[in-house]
Amino acid sequence: MAPSVAERLLQRLGQPGAPAGLCSLDAAAQLGVDHQTLVGAVKSLQALGEVIEAEARTATRWELSAEGEEVLRDGSPEVRLFRSIPEEGLPQGEAVKLPGGSLGFSKAMANKWVRLDKGAAGGPRVHRAVPSVQDTVQEHLGQVRAGGSLPERERSELKRRKLLLEVTLKSYWIRKGSAFSTAVARPETELTPEMIATGSWRQLPFKPYNFSSLGLPPACGHLHPLLKVRSELRQIFLEMGFTEMPTENFVESSFWNFDALFQPQQHPARDQHDTFFLLDPAEAPQLPPGYYSKVKKVHSQGGYGSQGYRYEWKVEEARKNLLRTHTTSASARALFQLARQEKFTPVKYFSIDRVFRNESLDATHLAEFHQVEGLVADRGLTLGHLMGILRQFFTKLGTRG
Repeated sequence: MAPSVAERLLQRLGQPGAPAGLCSLDAAAQLGVDHQTLVGAVKSLQALGEVIEAEARTATRWELSAEGEEVLRDGSPEVRLFRSIPEEGLPQGEAVKLPGGSLGFSKAMANKWVRLDKGAAGGPRVHRAVPSVQDTVQEHLGQVRAGGSLPERERSELKRRKLLLEVTLKSYWIRKGSAFSTAVARPETELTPEMIATGSWRQLPFKPYNFSSLGLPPACGHLHPLLKVRSELRQIFLEMGFTEMPTENFVESSFWNFDALFQPQQHPARDQHDTFFLLDPAEAPQLPPGYYSKVKKVHSQGGYGSQGYRYEWKVEEARKNLLRTHTTSASARALFQLARQEKFTPVKYFSIDRVFRNESLDATHLAEFHQVEGLVADRGLTLGHLMGILRQFFTKLGTRG
């Protein structure tokens, strides 16, 4: 069996009188293999331990582009154009149609190699302005091909014309390691029943386990469709200038869930058949005193243009804890905090979160679902503002009409 690239590399490093180190580019040329193949062999040897030492190095060099190769072979466009012009001249339209003629014409004019006779019969005509020219572009490219160097000005001009490319070369400086050997001894990676039965495992080298290495993440998994919809709706609200309200409190008091929204305490939605009430803790510890007294007055007596419900409002009923039936309770809290500010500032709020209803479970009903909600607080708002916001929202959602 022919030795592998890794084995051939070790043999070259272990030759008597071999240099202390090898460049991977030179080693690839000496072994007659592609450089990337040699790099793979270097990495496989590094995995065996301290067999070799490989120091990464980076260098840059200049190479001819495909267009540069063409110029080196056939000459620069300006010289080819110059040589194509006969003694009687050439119509400008024909000159620019030559291969590379447009660029060659502009370069030759800039070098004052040609002149343009605009008054010639039949249209502008290009004539030679000098008897001969020297193709310095081709000469410079030849110097680069031969491994020579160019002044910065000439090199930048060739790069600007995309005739030269700056290529970054990554290589390794390879030296013998502390455990160097010309033979590739691959450690065992698995303890087999045969090794245990024969006892051969005692003489075999085993690859040590790397307990700190991380496994590859599984290439699977997707967002739940509900999370996709939620993310899309949230992005739409943010693009429209809304601010997300805090909605982390799934447990809410009846005051914020019902009373602050002026739902009467005898409303059917507050029945245990529709709402999950908590046994522990059964009641909220406190309610905002100044605010709940105003809510009580509107419920029982009316106010602010309302006649109220004309019943005896009970704080005990308002204290009952429940699993919120809508995120509007969070909106009520946000508006309450807004009203407590010394100076009113217009706001746009939104929320997307879970709510809970005491529903009979079936194929289309669950005891919890998500609610999307938004509110705008400002002076002078009209129904037209609401219609405009709804139209913009559903347009961004992709619904037309």
